[in-house]
Amino acid sequence: MSTEHAWVGDRVRDGDGRRAIVTDVRAGGTVWVLRPPPGGGFCWETDDPESLQVLAPSGGGDNQ
Repeated sequence: MSTEHAWVGDRVRDGDGRRAIVTDVRAGGTVWVLRPPPGGGFCWETDDPESLQVLAPSGGGDNQ
């Protein structure tokens, strides 16, 4: 969906249309951990960064 890969702190929309914040990138950059924007609740993971559309970059560093 996006040519820019999401990174920690970015607000994103996943392939199912859920809005989320990237909280971690694990396993050598192969697993993205997501949580709902308001916080709390369940977290989920994806191994497909192309399915994440960056809505607002964190502005805290370089996206990889």
